[in-house]
Amino acid sequence: MKILFLLFPLILLLAQGAAGSSSACRRRGGFCTFGGCRYPTTPVGRCSAVSVCCKSIWG
Repeated sequence: MKILFLLFPLILLLAQGAAGSSSACRRRGGFCTFGGCRYPTTPVGRCSAVSVCCKSIWG
């Protein structure tokens, strides 16, 4: 139960990092996703340590 007090600030920091970078990703015409980009998209940057900015290959 004590580990929840340690995990909660870590989750907040990850969410804060993703929120700040998502606007830069949207300006590039992309979107943030966890893991990797799926087929019709290609990576164009990083949103946070665990999420990638993906953009469609068709425009």
